[in-house]
Amino acid sequence: MTIQLHAWGTPNGRKISVALEEMALPYEVVPVNIGKGDQFRPEFLRISPNNKIPAIVDPDGPDGRPISVFESGAILLYLGEKTGRFLPRDLRQRVPVLEWLMWQMGGFGPMPGQVHHFAALESEEDRRYGLKRYSDETRRLYGVLDRRLAETPFVAGELSVADFAILGWAWRHERHKVNLADYPHVRRWYETLLARPAVRRGLDVKLD
Repeated sequence: MTIQLHAWGTPNGRKISVALEEMALPYEVVPVNIGKGDQFRPEFLRISPNNKIPAIVDPDGPDGRPISVFESGAILLYLGEKTGRFLPRDLRQRVPVLEWLMWQMGGFGPMPGQVHHFAALESEEDRRYGLKRYSDETRRLYGVLDRRLAETPFVAGELSVADFAILGWAWRHERHKVNLADYPHVRRWYETLLARPAVRRGLDVKLD
């Protein structure tokens, strides 16, 4: 049965479209125009009470009953559990997936997101301090990722939902004013992922 992906063309939305493509799950996009306030509509709040995209509705949830899931990290874990793909069963192998997924959710998303915000401000005075602060932290996080990927092909060893989560934001590296040439291991990882047909489809699918 077809999963509904309620999303918009943002890094967090792309995480899920990439995962759905890689997992070969049928889905349809339900655009949530966050510029027009669609995220505050009662029908969306019923499945995403934090009024944030993405959210999914899976008509074939646990025990064959429908389920909705909000928060991109929770969605990735749910889809990994549902399909048995990109989320190891073995606890020792699962731990690094969880670590790097939480790393993305707690840092490599919120920090670049602040760069997006301050870069868009028209007032140079308002922009300068915040942009430097969050740009510095964003580059630090790229450095953390680069050192990790110097040791392993993907962040948790094997390709996992953690890679999809991080890719959703690395996909916007130009907007972060980050040159991947400065992070060669991130660039290798990024190009490897973009060479995967399912990843490319997930990034290209129209979400808005």
